[in-house]
Amino acid sequence: MMSVKKLVLPIGLAVLIGCSQVSPEEQAAMAAKGYYTHLMAGQYESFLEGKYGSDTLPADYREQLLTGYKQFMAQQQEQHRGIIDVQVSNASTDTLGHYTNVFLLLSYGDSTQEEIVVPMVAFADGRWRMK
Repeated sequence: MMSVKKLVLPIGLAVLIGCSQVSPEEQAAMAAKGYYTHLMAGQYESFLEGKYGSDTLPADYREQLLTGYKQFMAQQQEQHRGIIDVQVSNASTDTLGHYTNVFLLLSYGDSTQEEIVVPMVAFADGRWRMK
């Protein structure tokens, strides 16, 4: 019988190797889903941080965007009983435009669904932001 120590090393290496082979589309999709998960949770600042250029927004415009996100989520609650889940349905890269379109499937409390497209851009530090 193999010891636990002998099993941990190969499993750990397999996980590291598997993680290093995540495609750019998968990275963009994970980031987009994460940002929308923040939006669903009412974490509007975190959602805004995922927007390209958010770190250079004037304070008054930043507040307007945050208010808009709150209003949007209130509208979704009123019309559809809120957004209850977000899943990635697809992602494709436009090599000429240097962005990746992530297709997210939003599930609502009234059992309806909507697919949206979230253009994502990659940065040199490996971070993805919504265009």
